[in-house]
Amino acid sequence: MAKTKIVGMILAGGKGSRLLALTHKNAKPGISFGGKYRIIDYTLSNCANSNVNIVGVLTQYESTFLNTYIGNGEKWGLNGVRSLTATLTPRQTDQGQAWYAGTADAIYQNLEWLDEKDPAYVLILSGDHIYHMDYELMLNAHIENDAALTIAVLDVSLEEASRFGIMITNEDGYVIDFEEKPAKPKSTLASMGIYIFNYKRLREALMEDARDPNSSHDFGKNIIPSLLKANDKIYAYVFDGYWKDVGTISSYWRASMDIVDEIGSVKKEKGILGKPIYTEDTNSLPQYIGKEARIKDSVTNQGAIILGEVSNSIIFNEVEVHGDSHVTHSVIMPNVIIEKNCEIAYAVVGPEQVIKEGTKIIGTPDDIKLVAI
Repeated sequence: MAKTKIVGMILAGGKGSRLLALTHKNAKPGISFGGKYRIIDYTLSNCANSNVNIVGVLTQYESTFLNTYIGNGEKWGLNGVRSLTATLTPRQTDQGQAWYAGTADAIYQNLEWLDEKDPAYVLILSGDHIYHMDYELMLNAHIENDAALTIAVLDVSLEEASRFGIMITNEDGYVIDFEEKPAKPKSTLASMGIYIFNYKRLREALMEDARDPNSSHDFGKNIIPSLLKANDKIYAYVFDGYWKDVGTISSYWRASMDIVDEIGSVKKEKGILGKPIYTEDTNSLPQYIGKEARIKDSVTNQGAIILGEVSNSIIFNEVEVHGDSHVTHSVIMPNVIIEKNCEIAYAVVGPEQVIKEGTKIIGTPDDIKLVAI
């Protein structure tokens, strides 16, 4: 069997508890985003656009929907003769059954699957970030710099740096120190949670970590420090495009508004709109805009019925906005019905909600209102 050049492993098992009721029955990567997508569509589309053709998606929390949605990878063109998408869940073995205990443990529990693919490199990704990235460029940098591990980093502000794992590098771009969410950061190069490992070295590090009873089995807390201690070459690949972790209602709303803002802008080269994002077709009817309706600076998907006023908002498929209702600076997820004479501002309305006639849901940019089951 020919050796596989690179395999992508997407960590998609998180609950996303800061997104509150949106993840009550759905893992964070499966949440609707951008008018027609799911959050995980971005990472899977990046793989498809970067010729990463063998992908494992590691699911855990409320995995039923996500496993079904991912299927065989057809939505992203990752189901061909030389491509493969597999959902990898915790499973019962001769050693028993255990949930993934951490990011590193999740990969460790799937080493047999990786061994079957026999990759030269493994690309480890998160399934809950919004961004466009060409992983081939990162792989080229990894090879050119003879690294055991390459970490994608984003240059953030000093104020933001304490929220991230921070890389301290030398003049050649190699990591010489690493700080996990430091109170006083020595650098502003924040880890994006995107890693390329030489598979042989990754396997060794995971086997060693699994034998350590005191380990948290986490890449940031354990694996990266262990490679630094062993003097492995770790290269920091600086990414200068759009990237956002939509881990809170506020950040989810802000990223959604970035789409609205950018569609009306001419500066799209490094923004949230980039290479194609692939997703399922809902096979909805065309959208309908009533004669009294007004829509301004908004995204509306197929199947939507707009009879009221919508501005600076994202309207998903099968949403109904009835007469004399006003929606502004909000995200309205699939199958929501907004009855007459409602006012919604600075809000995120989860799927399947019915907003009764005369309801007012008024937030502010600093206090986004969430309506969900």
